[in-house]
Amino acid sequence: MRFFMVMGPGLIVMQADTEAGSITTAAVAGAQYGFELVGLLLVLALPLYLIQEMTARLGSVTGKGHAYLIRQKYGLKWAWVSLTVLFVCNVAALVTEFAGIMSAGNMAHIPPVVSVAVSAALLLVVVMTGKYQTAEYIALGFCLIDLLFIPAAFMAHPNWGQVFHNSFTLHPENFNKDYVLVVIGLIGAVIMPWMIYYQQSAVVDKKLTVKDLGFERWDTAIGAVLTEVIMAFIVISTGATLFVNHVSVNDASQAAQALIPLAGQYAGLLFALGLVSASFLGAFVVALSTAWAFGETFGWAHSLNHRPREAKLFYSFYATGVLIAALIVLVPNIPLVSITVLVEVGNALLLPIVLCFLLLLTNDKKLLGQHVNNWFTNLFTVGTGVLIVALGLLSVVMTLFPNWTPWK
Repeated sequence: MRFFMVMGPGLIVMQADTEAGSITTAAVAGAQYGFELVGLLLVLALPLYLIQEMTARLGSVTGKGHAYLIRQKYGLKWAWVSLTVLFVCNVAALVTEFAGIMSAGNMAHIPPVVSVAVSAALLLVVVMTGKYQTAEYIALGFCLIDLLFIPAAFMAHPNWGQVFHNSFTLHPENFNKDYVLVVIGLIGAVIMPWMIYYQQSAVVDKKLTVKDLGFERWDTAIGAVLTEVIMAFIVISTGATLFVNHVSVNDASQAAQALIPLAGQYAGLLFALGLVSASFLGAFVVALSTAWAFGETFGWAHSLNHRPREAKLFYSFYATGVLIAALIVLVPNIPLVSITVLVEVGNALLLPIVLCFLLLLTNDKKLLGQHVNNWFTNLFTVGTGVLIVALGLLSVVMTLFPNWTPWK
């Protein structure tokens, strides 16, 4: 019973990780490379867990949000650096969430203005109950809908022996600029800067303490494995249908539409419903992480347990982010596909900045005492950051010199 009382922040932030941009990236990966990148997604569950466990530990031991600790320890200048990185990532991410909702709405012949307006209104209603627990229950409901990607993959009837073989077999002939960008995009789609801010703030808002840390770790671990399994099933569903039939797609709604003649109407419908749910949950978490971060940094009242009139700046900041993104996505001829891809790659390239702050805080004995990082967590996190930077630089070089590859 205690576990179910603690459960929520880790599971929600992990499921929100499977948002519109992530689904698009996974769908494109499956359509272009089949099952080849399934193994990478499963491996990424470990760094995802280790990074998010650090945020849960920080929140439960200190009782403070991530942005608050950065300002407290390193001053306003560095707080602005972290907020700028977060704000840039989050505004772009919110646009991709509404793009996912709009694309799925187009499949049902719902006008973009209607689907975006209704979604924005629901996002505002969810947080303005004046109670954290209510918002969390609603978010957990959307987590359950995300599971629809799993039966959608089974309806695609993949060859499971081929899935297993290709998932753990390298194909050097595919190593080119596009392949590297997809890999970077998948890493960026798995570990995002806003996740760190959201989970720590949610732990604080839920009033979890160090006594709950064991259950928080289970909450985070289950969420990390589940989200990577869902991402893997998205790759499997498009790999089993679109890849083998040489069908290329640019976004998740195209993948859902393309699944219908290849895997059946219900597979496409489940994929589209999962896209709507994931986009809504992602928008909720991204917008809330931004409002929490600015509230913590500047000392506003910033709890979902406050009524809107008690935390006007906090709720106004949340609403402003939602409304700006909703208006941007409705701009005619805006290149939403390019924005989505750039968001995922940008997440991967900006992540090392966020990881630096996270590592500094989780190795501070004055903050955490005996709960500081162990050597393995430090080594693995630094290795993850170095790998991401290396892949980012490699993608830049391969873009400038498209005929060059390091494998020749």
